[in-house]
Amino acid sequence: MLDLTKVAKAMQGMSQHLSAEAVAAGKRLEVALNLLEKAESAQEKLVNLQETYRDRILFNAATPREPLDGGGYIVVPPIAHTVLATDGSQIAPNHHEIAYCYLLNVGRVTLHYGQSRHPALDSLPEVFYKAEDLYIARQWGIRTEEWMGYRRSVSEAETLAELGCNWAEINGNKLTTPTLAMVDGSLIYWFLEGLPNDARDLILQPILAAWEKLRLAGIPLLGYISASRSAETLSFLRLAACSYDVPDCITNCPNAIFAANLPNAEKAPCQVFEPLRDVILWGSILLPGQRTPLWRSQARILELYGEQNIYFCYVHVGTEIARIDMPQWVAENPVLLESALSLMLGQVHKGGGYPVALAEAHNQAVVTGGDRGRFFALLEQQMIKAGLRNVGISYKETRKRGSIA
Repeated sequence: MLDLTKVAKAMQGMSQHLSAEAVAAGKRLEVALNLLEKAESAQEKLVNLQETYRDRILFNAATPREPLDGGGYIVVPPIAHTVLATDGSQIAPNHHEIAYCYLLNVGRVTLHYGQSRHPALDSLPEVFYKAEDLYIARQWGIRTEEWMGYRRSVSEAETLAELGCNWAEINGNKLTTPTLAMVDGSLIYWFLEGLPNDARDLILQPILAAWEKLRLAGIPLLGYISASRSAETLSFLRLAACSYDVPDCITNCPNAIFAANLPNAEKAPCQVFEPLRDVILWGSILLPGQRTPLWRSQARILELYGEQNIYFCYVHVGTEIARIDMPQWVAENPVLLESALSLMLGQVHKGGGYPVALAEAHNQAVVTGGDRGRFFALLEQQMIKAGLRNVGISYKETRKRGSIA
């Protein structure tokens, strides 16, 4: 049980600390805005330096694909349109339960507007219990619980592609109304960086194949990131802040590099505004309904994405600054891009600050404590029906559930 009296004592001094941080953040923002103005007039030069010294730059900086003072307002969505979305949840494996298995539940949502069509909201559960499903990741030193999360990303992408293909087939493979496919979170799967090649392929390749199906169906894909903590666009401004002739981090700032993870480490001259985030910078510039210029992410993992590179922009959706990820084929098609952002913003307004399709997909997918209990009760019935004996949970789990505390 949490002792709130002790918590209150532990929080003493926190308000003063936060006030001091707010003042420091304001100064960092001012520095970043000045660097942005400087970068606008030297954008081509900075992009060329970034490309030339890519192997010598040791921070992840996105590349602007439009003028830094570009962007502008997003158009109003049309009355008739369709939005597709998926989200997932799971029941993790537990050795103390009656059987070692896990469940993935993917929420599926299709919302039609201005078409006199009923919405479709449901979920698609899948149970993994075979040895090849439970233990395949052990050969790479990956825990089953982690692998389950990776598999969930695959299921969400494949289910979304299935929704898109089915909707295109209903329309005779020629969409007559604007359509958007959405997922919650980034399209850059950072967790893949730490995986062995074979494990990475089992996750990434099905996802890319699903995106390709959406491309062929003519349905744009967006990843909606709320409360983003990214600093990829700010990192581009580090090129403008560099005090050297060329951004050769390895040669110019070796001390800052080697001490990067140490407390009170020496900072490079270009780190003048850290730890500022992109959303703070663009929140001071954008008005509701406006977007930033497009950026192309330079994350190392995207080298494995082939032609499905990831672009993004920030949008003032009214309640927050949201980061919007998209595949390259969406970003490079002006008509598709305008339509996708328009429908996305309409979804945020309909959802009161968050895309209604994503919220409903989450609600369809979520597995409650009661659902978990019923799942294992149903599993127990099936095991007994199959003639299995000694079906039950461990003594540890029994004791935890019957605690007198």
